[in-house]
Amino acid sequence: MTLKPPPLRNDCFSLPPGVSWTPVNDALALLKDRLGPVTGTEDLPLNAAAGRVLAEDVIARRSNPPQANSAVDGYGFAGPAPEGPQVMPLVEGRAAAGVPFPGRVPPGHAIRILTGAAIPEGVDTVILEEDVNAGAGHIAFNGPLKKGANARNAGEDAAAGDTVLAAGRVLTPADLALASATGAGSFTVRKRLRVAVVSTGDELVDPGAGAGPGQIYDANRPMLLALMRQWGFDAIDLGPTTDDRAALRAQLDRGAAQADVILTSGGASAGDEDHVSALLTEAGAMQEWRIALKPGRPLALGMWDRTPVFCLPGNPVAALVCTLVFARPAMGLLAGAGWHAPQGFTVPAAFSKNKKPGRREYLRARIRDGRAEVFKSEGSGRISGLSWAEGLVELDDGSAQIEPGSPVRFIPYGSFRM
Repeated sequence: MTLKPPPLRNDCFSLPPGVSWTPVNDALALLKDRLGPVTGTEDLPLNAAAGRVLAEDVIARRSNPPQANSAVDGYGFAGPAPEGPQVMPLVEGRAAAGVPFPGRVPPGHAIRILTGAAIPEGVDTVILEEDVNAGAGHIAFNGPLKKGANARNAGEDAAAGDTVLAAGRVLTPADLALASATGAGSFTVRKRLRVAVVSTGDELVDPGAGAGPGQIYDANRPMLLALMRQWGFDAIDLGPTTDDRAALRAQLDRGAAQADVILTSGGASAGDEDHVSALLTEAGAMQEWRIALKPGRPLALGMWDRTPVFCLPGNPVAALVCTLVFARPAMGLLAGAGWHAPQGFTVPAAFSKNKKPGRREYLRARIRDGRAEVFKSEGSGRISGLSWAEGLVELDDGSAQIEPGSPVRFIPYGSFRM
């Protein structure tokens, strides 16, 4: 079944009256409250579903394991075995994985059993073959051995009827193993979120092309397109756009026709050539969020033909930070995967910094010898710091005097699935 959710309201990004500078936590809370899935659903076979978002719970069709089985190679009998030497006669035959023993093991008798074999009737305990001497139709070992040793119970991993995977989960290879073991052969998943990416600016040229005076290579678009693909979305390259309102309008129209979300970089402020914000304002669906963070400038959010638009700063460092902090969890909601805050870790600092109050700061950082190092410059134009870093140090909104050894919060890139 193909199901399409309703579009977002045009006012989903509106801020409460009187808000000027918005703290990071407040901005995140607003996004979490206002956004929801915008993608439809489709059915996929198990082998094609890795990386997709579950649209429905996966219910175990049968238990795992489906029957009690042996965890080791050894000998099975009805336990427990008391302390001291034990001798038991062996029944003829054996139990092996996929070849169960057809009869019942009498009390006081044992049977040869292999790892994964269904435990025969009359058996509930298995002793390791390394702890047994076998010969002349008998086994001998030393007790004690508690009842149920080395035996797996039916359904101890998952019982038939259990919810083994919840809707909203991004399917991993391990999830496919669990689903397969409990009988699932296909899933109802969300269609991939389609994200259109466009860069704005007369100064931009594509990497590899000739750059004339005053021109720079477009670093944002390759970065953002790669991020979208890494996050499991369909990335649509709208190309660079000059500072021309008609050209940008055409690009936004293309994006709204092809995608569920549009990411722009540059042109989000209020200058003469900031046409993204101007067009969204004309459309009556523009909200300029002045987020209290560094690096970053106002994060413009809006709707274009009922398609959400995230207008990122043009500076690559600020564009990446805003994408990771704001767009990543928001897109999780839009994709049907729910809201996921990045996991951070408290580690000692390997740097000094006097932070002023009033805004949250994100420093390019990496861990060496258990401490958080930060990039040598906080300059937003230093793109090399993004490549050098392995994550971000997050400094809260208040003032802070950080010295080597001070506890700081480090968020690895991996927490953003980057």
